[in-house]
Formats: sequence, C-alpha cells, structure tokens
Amino acid sequence: MHDTEARPAAAALWMLGAIASFTLMAVAGREIQTELSSFELMFWRSLVGFAIVVALVAVFSRAGLHQLVPRAPGLHLARNVFHFAGQNLWFYGITMIPLAQLVALEFTSPIWVALLAPLVVAEALTRRKLAVAAIGFAGVLLVAQPGVQTLSWGHAAGLLAAIGFAMNVLFTKRLMRHDTVWCVLFWMTLSQTLFGLALSFVGGFTWPSLAMLPWLVVVGITGLTAHFSLTSALSLAPASTVAPMEFARLPVIALVGVWLYAEALDPLVFAGAALIFSANWWNMRAGRAPARG
Repeated sequence: MHDTEARPAAAALWMLGAIASFTLMAVAGREIQTELSSFELMFWRSLVGFAIVVALVAVFSRAGLHQLVPRAPGLHLARNVFHFAGQNLWFYGITMIPLAQLVALEFTSPIWVALLAPLVVAEALTRRKLAVAAIGFAGVLLVAQPGVQTLSWGHAAGLLAAIGFAMNVLFTKRLMRHDTVWCVLFWMTLSQTLFGLALSFVGGFTWPSLAMLPWLVVVGITGLTAHFSLTSALSLAPASTVAPMEFARLPVIALVGVWLYAEALDPLVFAGAALIFSANWWNMRAGRAPARG
C-alpha cells in the first residue's frame, strides 16, 4: 500500500472494533472457564465460528464453495495445530495471571516471528533482529518479574501462546500464496472444532449450562470479528500506523481487569510492555527502510 492511499481514520475505527473484540473475548473466555475446560471452550468457539464462516461463504461469496478446496492441505494442518495450541494456551493464561500481564506477553509474538522466520519462510536472521529479540525479552522480564513475583504456568502459557501465534502468522503468510481468506478461515474453524472436541473427552466432556450459552456465542463471534477488524485495518493503513493503535489494547484490558476482577495496575507491566512495543516498532520501521545500494 502506498502512503497516499492510506486511510488512517478508517483504520483507527477498525482497530477500535479489534480492541473491543479481543477484550470481550478475554472476558467471555474467563467466564466460560468457570464451568468448562479450555478444550471445551475451543470446541464451542470454533463450532460457532465454523457455522458463521459456512453461512457467509454460501450467501455472500461470489467464488462459492469450490474456493474452500485447499491447494496446500499440509500447510493448513500445520498452521491450525500451532494456532489451536496458541489460542488454547491464551485462554488458559487468562485464568492464571492478570489480563494485562497476559496481553503484554502476547505482544512478543512479532519478535518470535522475526526469530522463527528463517525456519519457516527462509528469511535471514540479522543482527538487528537479534537485538530486537534481546530488547523484547528484557521487557518480558519486567512483565513477569522473576524473583519478585512467583512465576506460574500462566506466564509460560502467555509466552508459548505468543510463539503459537507467531507460527500461525508465518504459515498464514505461506498459505495466502495459494488459498483465499475464506479457505483459511474454513479449515481453521473446522479443524479446531475437531481438535477441541477430541481433547475435550480426555478429561470428560461437559455440556454447558444455559447460563454459558450467551458467553459461548460471544467468544465465537469475537474470535472472528477481532481478526477481521485487524485485517481490515491493515488493508487501510501501513502496519507502522496500525501497530501503535493495537498497543492501546493493553491499558484497555488492564482497566477491565481492575473493574471486573480487582486486578492491580502494576507499573512494571506497562514498562515491560513499552520495551516490547519499542522492539517491535524498531523491527517494523527498519524492515520498511529501503535497502542501500
């Protein structure tokens, strides 16, 4: 996208939708897990998303259902394994650590993309990317505060979720060379419905109560609207414009944590998140700089 074509005001509106969707998804996910496991949550979330995707493709997509045939089924499987693992760990993490801490750890995902890109999409690992990773992980130490706070499985879940999301980004980048967005969403929701259902039986499948049904609908819808809004924002403005808007998700989720769950506002979490954001910003700006002759 050329800068003259950018529409930052419209992108900002879409980012408001993305932030609202991610925030609602976190609240709904925490409420659901008072009754269901994270695997059962993922099953119902993906089932709702699958029904919505099929209905939208059938009614609104001109290309029809034949676009859902994947050209690279192995890549779809790999992507969805990583995305399912990352999303499941994220939902587990929201029950274990404060929401602000989880989101700050999630923001390391672009750093993992830079480190893992040589393995997945054959991009070079430069000194700049290593420096970016070092700054980002200094931010992680501020967020997690080992030695000051007791580290829990929630912190590990947040970091592993970020790695899963990074691998998802890299495999999606490869998939979009072959398949449409609707194809990616169809196989994502279908495969994750099956993954969630199979793993739900490990601990014994539990049917949700009637009180949980509205939350399940919310988490299913927001799972799609969050990513649709973020993708739409990126289509209207450069990533360097959109990324600072996404950072607003941290104070929003922190205030929600204070309001609904009486979570403390920790200045070190915000300081660490600022370091993580700075590392991502440097990597993104340097990546857009024209190469010298």
